[in-house]
Amino acid sequence: MDHWTIDVMWWISAVELPCLGGLFLLIWRTRQEADSRSDVLEDRLDGGLVQTREALSAYKLEVAKSYATTGYLKDVERRLTEHLVRIEAKIDAAQGVRT
Repeated sequence: MDHWTIDVMWWISAVELPCLGGLFLLIWRTRQEADSRSDVLEDRLDGGLVQTREALSAYKLEVAKSYATTGYLKDVERRLTEHLVRIEAKIDAAQGVRT
């Protein structure tokens, strides 16, 4: 039975311990890489979020600058109505001349 114990101890010390150590090292390195990649991804997302907010802010500013106010719309409506009334008067005058 002494021979069997030596073989098992040899197998554990020569094969399994280095394999487990290598596996531990592989898992540890993978974890470190994943953490660093997640940090990089988080920085990219933060940068994209900042750019998106800046673009939205610029768009809102542009809309506010080019937005037609109620007073302006009323003025345009008044001018169009006056112009249409003049056209209507000319049409009525032209029809009166024809008949």
